[in-house]
Amino acid sequence: MPKATHNVIVGTSGHIDHGKTSLVRALTGTDTDRWEEEKRRGITIDLGFASLEIEPGLRLGFVDVPGHERFVKNMLAGVGGIDLVLLVIAADESVMPQTREHFEICRLLGIRQGVVALTKSDLVDEEILELVKLEVQEYLDGSFLSAAPMIPVSSTTGEGLPELCRALAVAARLAEPRPSGGLLRLPVDRVFTMKGFGTVVTGTLTSGRLNVEDLVELLPGRDQARVRKVEVHAESVPVAYAGQRTAVNLGGTPKSSLKRGMCLVQPKQFATTVQFDAKVELLASAKPLKHGAPVHVHLATAETVARAYILGAKGRNAAVTPGSDAFMQLRLANPLVAISRDRFILRQFSPLATIAGGTVLHPKAARHRRKQDWRPLLEAFLGGGTAEILQLLCESRPYGISGAELTSLTGKAESEWLSAASSAESLQVLRKRPLWVCSCARAREAEQRLLEALGRFHRANPLVAGASVQSIRSSEFGDAPDFFADRLLRRLAARGMLVLDSDLVRKADHQIRLQADEREARDRLLGAFEDAGLRVPFLKEFLPTLPIDAVRAQRVLEALLRDGVLVRVSHELVFHSTAMNALKRRLARLRGQRINVGQFKALANVSRKYAIPLLEHFDRQKVTLRDGDARRVL
Repeated sequence: MPKATHNVIVGTSGHIDHGKTSLVRALTGTDTDRWEEEKRRGITIDLGFASLEIEPGLRLGFVDVPGHERFVKNMLAGVGGIDLVLLVIAADESVMPQTREHFEICRLLGIRQGVVALTKSDLVDEEILELVKLEVQEYLDGSFLSAAPMIPVSSTTGEGLPELCRALAVAARLAEPRPSGGLLRLPVDRVFTMKGFGTVVTGTLTSGRLNVEDLVELLPGRDQARVRKVEVHAESVPVAYAGQRTAVNLGGTPKSSLKRGMCLVQPKQFATTVQFDAKVELLASAKPLKHGAPVHVHLATAETVARAYILGAKGRNAAVTPGSDAFMQLRLANPLVAISRDRFILRQFSPLATIAGGTVLHPKAARHRRKQDWRPLLEAFLGGGTAEILQLLCESRPYGISGAELTSLTGKAESEWLSAASSAESLQVLRKRPLWVCSCARAREAEQRLLEALGRFHRANPLVAGASVQSIRSSEFGDAPDFFADRLLRRLAARGMLVLDSDLVRKADHQIRLQADEREARDRLLGAFEDAGLRVPFLKEFLPTLPIDAVRAQRVLEALLRDGVLVRVSHELVFHSTAMNALKRRLARLRGQRINVGQFKALANVSRKYAIPLLEHFDRQKVTLRDGDARRVL
């Protein structure tokens, strides 16, 4: 089946027994009641699905939801992915309790298009029908459906169905298309197995596209699977696009590991959350929502228990008053997938009732400290642009933020964030692939902290040439990625503010300055080892004879070793470079020949206690190569 130019998901809503399922059957020819119990009891219990190509280039996918108050949880799993609502009100009953609850849910979810169907119009006379129209219009005044078409229909006689189709087509054309160019995200609303195929999941493709043979990830859980087959409206297709009802046959994934509420996504692009900040609107009909109250959170097809904390609450008795809104933090009992500007519904913990709706702002917010200014970032998430959000996120992070995290927060690809960062003077792109962005001010703070740390090191270790890069990285930037400190070091070195020497780093103006007694110790050490030739004293015997304490003596020795004046052969043996170079020249005359320990002792005029460590040193330096009991001079 070729891609329709416009795919729109229509969700039914309304009170039980107002004819939602019958109306969908009359429009599409599909009975959406799948369960035997639904057919036996004559009520919809779970979600049902149907489709209709209402006109060329426009296909409607219907999600038929249960109307009974006991099954609102199932209704919420289906209505989260719809583009327009078909509000069904029976002409012989008018507005009923679940009409109101379903309508409020659609409003809170930000649905902006819809059509009103007055079903069972054949059961009332014209006068009653007009009264019902007035009552429904009065109820809808001031809402997103105040100007929506109101079509009397009869699923039994077919009256009004052509007019309803035309009204649905007009409303569907006004619905905003889903972003097929975005990252793949499909909230799972149904899981089952098909004989000969295996596990199948279904859902509305929220964004992106899905191809046969794609590798996908299922969250929560991080399980990966290969897409074996894709169906859209019961037809096999090579690719499904955003806005389409999609069935996905997954390879190698047992049905027992999947359930409604999971999310099928592009691998390594999204992450789950157990805590997010949000803007919450409390219904005027609800009771005050207390700080820390337990609630049920419904987001896309997922549902979990949570506690709702009012940001900036003054005292434990704080509450959101009915009809008002507030910034809140939802702390979830179970993880789910959420990105910024997702809509969700809150239901009272007990007894169950819809009380509020909200918009996810910061999907992975930390707990806020008492004096923390959280409002600017949340306001930016609510209504700001990409550049503003990126600026505030970078300012809140001492080391910047990765493109992967930015994507998991918003669903926007790294390329969008790179474009925003590259055009902002106050931001630095420290790395493009994978992306890492940092605030210029934060980078300057990090550079200053690094220079101050080096200054402290030099003051504490005046005889040491520099600090190890690894120690600076771990002590000052332990919770930053390794490349962050390395990038700062290279930038400061390029500006002449510090010197990188192998694995050591020092400030550019640092010089080893010896005190008088240290200079004396150095001169005595050098003189003694130069005079000794290859018959040097052992360090443990010689260092205590110097006129300084053991710690400073060791530092003087290390400075001479770093400068190459002395050469360490073993833990206890060091030699003056003059003697070592002379010995290497004598060995060079024997290049290609074999030499045993006795011959080497004679060549160097040393005893075995020096010969063996010297030979092992030359082996490590690739001057000699062990060959049985002898060495070959290279």
